[in-house]
Amino acid sequence: PDDLPAGMPLDAQNLLTDVPAGLPSDLLTRRPDVMQAEQTLLAANANIGAARAAFFPKISLTGAFGTGSPTLGGLFKAGTAAWSFAPQITMPIFEGGQNIANLNLAHVQKRIEIANYEKAIQSAFREVSDGLAARGTYDQQIAALERNEHAQQRRFDLSDLRYKNGVDSYLSVLTAQTDLYSAQQTLISARLARWTNLVTLYRALGGGWIQRAGETPRASDAPVDYDKAAAPASASAAATNG
Repeated sequence: PDDLPAGMPLDAQNLLTDVPAGLPSDLLTRRPDVMQAEQTLLAANANIGAARAAFFPKISLTGAFGTGSPTLGGLFKAGTAAWSFAPQITMPIFEGGQNIANLNLAHVQKRIEIANYEKAIQSAFREVSDGLAARGTYDQQIAALERNEHAQQRRFDLSDLRYKNGVDSYLSVLTAQTDLYSAQQTLISARLARWTNLVTLYRALGGGWIQRAGETPRASDAPVDYDKAAAPASASAAATNG
C-alpha cells in the first residue's frame, strides 16, 4: 500500500544487538556440540556437575567494549594458541564405586567420553576467542574506512564545485566520483564482514546473548553466579507468569 512508511536503511537497523561486556562462559553449554558431549557423559552414568566443575572454565568471555576478556585469552598459550586450562577433579565424575580412580585425572581423561567432552569445550572457547579477536579488527578497519569515505566525499564535492566554476575539467569530477564509489564499496564490504562475524559469534555462543540483555551488567572478568545463570529461561518465565 502507498500509505506504508518507508523502511529504515539497512545500516541503521539493529539486526543484532552488539556484544556486551561480562558475558559468562556458561552460555557455551547451550551449544549443540557441548550438549551432545554432555549427553554422552550422562549415558555413561557421569555426573555432569562434576564434569563441568573439572573441565569447563568458569570465566567472563568478554571484557570492556565487548572484546575478548584477558581470562579468555589466558586459556590459550601465547605463541602456540594451545589450550592451557588445567582441569582439577574434586569429586567423582563417574558413578559406580570407583571413586578413588575417578579422582585421578590421568585415569579419567583416558575415557573416550571425557576426551570428546574436553574437545567440544576447547572448540567452543576457541571459536569464541577467534570471533571476538576478529570483531576488534573489524571495528578498527571500519572506523578507518569511514574516515576515508568522508575524505573522498569531500574531495568529490570540491571537484564538482571547481568544475562548475570553470576551474577543473569534468575528468577530475569523474575521477573523484570513481574513488568515492570505490571507498563506499570497500566500506560496505567491511560492514558486511562485521555482520557476518556477529552471526558467527551468535552461533559460537550457543544462540547469542539476547536473553541476557535485561540483566544488570557485570564488570568484566567478575565472578559469575553460575547457579543463577544456569537456571532455564522457561523456569524464569513460569515464575514471572505465576
